[in-house]
Amino acid sequence: MRPDISASGVVTRIDGPLLFLQRTVNVGLNTAVEVEGPDGAIRLGRIAAVETDRLIVEVLQSTTGLSLSGTRVRFSAEPLTLAVGPGLLGRIFDGLGRPIDGGPPVPAVQRLPIDGAAINPAHRELPRDFIETGVTTIDLMNSLVRGQKLPIFSGGGLPHDRLAAEIALRARLRTGMAGKFSVVFAGIGVSADSAEYFRSTMESSGALGHTVMFLNRANDASAERLLTPRYALTAAEYLAFQEGHHVLVVLTDLTNYCEALREVSASHGEVPSRKGYPGYMYSDLASLYERAGCLRGIEGTVTQLPVLTMPADDIGHPIPDLTGYITEGQIVLDRELDRQGIYPPVRVLPSLSRLMSAGIGKGYTHPDHPALANQLFASYARAVHIRVLASVMGAEALTDVDRRHLDFASAFEQNIVAQSHGRTLEQSMEIGWQVLQRLPPAELTRLSRAQLAAHFADDGRA
Repeated sequence: MRPDISASGVVTRIDGPLLFLQRTVNVGLNTAVEVEGPDGAIRLGRIAAVETDRLIVEVLQSTTGLSLSGTRVRFSAEPLTLAVGPGLLGRIFDGLGRPIDGGPPVPAVQRLPIDGAAINPAHRELPRDFIETGVTTIDLMNSLVRGQKLPIFSGGGLPHDRLAAEIALRARLRTGMAGKFSVVFAGIGVSADSAEYFRSTMESSGALGHTVMFLNRANDASAERLLTPRYALTAAEYLAFQEGHHVLVVLTDLTNYCEALREVSASHGEVPSRKGYPGYMYSDLASLYERAGCLRGIEGTVTQLPVLTMPADDIGHPIPDLTGYITEGQIVLDRELDRQGIYPPVRVLPSLSRLMSAGIGKGYTHPDHPALANQLFASYARAVHIRVLASVMGAEALTDVDRRHLDFASAFEQNIVAQSHGRTLEQSMEIGWQVLQRLPPAELTRLSRAQLAAHFADDGRA
């Protein structure tokens, strides 16, 4: 940041990450500032609120060592920006967009404001085409479409970090455009162990060459967490809308972002809403999620796969609840499946991809893909219902067809949900057809006669 206005200001109060100053200059919201403490250390910040007689500065680094006297604030004439250029790929940054991989600063083609620009809805295109993640329960059952925002709802202690890293490693396009596919990975409020796991996984696999990483650690200032996803999305927008890449943005963990939002809001003295979160959390989350999409006349796309942990595994908690209103579906991880040793522990029935139908089928994946996914979902839903009946009535009260559904449910969880390595869509579909062999063809009402003839001709039960 290059300061354009210099002022000592008069710091009247320091409250957590916030500095309260008497207003002596005309500046706008989100203007970048530098805060110099008595120790001479420079801290980055931004204007969080402008009032008639005072300014509130949000310090993005530790405020330890600052005092009411001896603190100088230098104001810039522009908001916080990120230096972008083709050299972004293969680099690792901290939560404020500064290189932490030992390399030089990115040669800047331009500097972009991290808050992005509002996208005119009339310029948006319907997201289409398929992104293969290597996870069967996503690719086969809840397909991710380019330009979609599809969150993963997890719980504390579940392996969402591992799943996020593996998706970042394996995700690919199926249309021969591998050179135009990139990943932006942002760790928000992650532990040191998790940050090192993400870094080493990407470096050792060679996937870092088409990836940009932003790592905000749990011991960094809480206000920094509010900016990490914005720096990541700014990098993604540059790669997509100026370089023509199809970018998958993985954000983990958005719950840490919301906790930081609640902390900073409380420091502002704002009236809290549900569970202490600010009333504007919906619009704040929307300012992140709505930066995904496809724009008419532009080749590149931004797809989001945000990960969030549900406090107390409560899907009605404000964070997943508000997220569900903004995004196009959700992938839900299940603690009971995790206890059974099933990885990834994706609970299929409450999971949903609302844009799946726009990116699969003939011309996108495989003509039989939609029917196979619908049949697997319907059969598994019936099998889960029969499990409940069996727990009440006993298995001996079930019909032969019901017992075969129970056998199908176990095979579904052990062969389709559980996987030890990445799978192509073709491999996932082949496993799906094999698992359906456990049911009588008369029960497969979502399949056409041609599909039954093609995949059950040698079954002997038609």
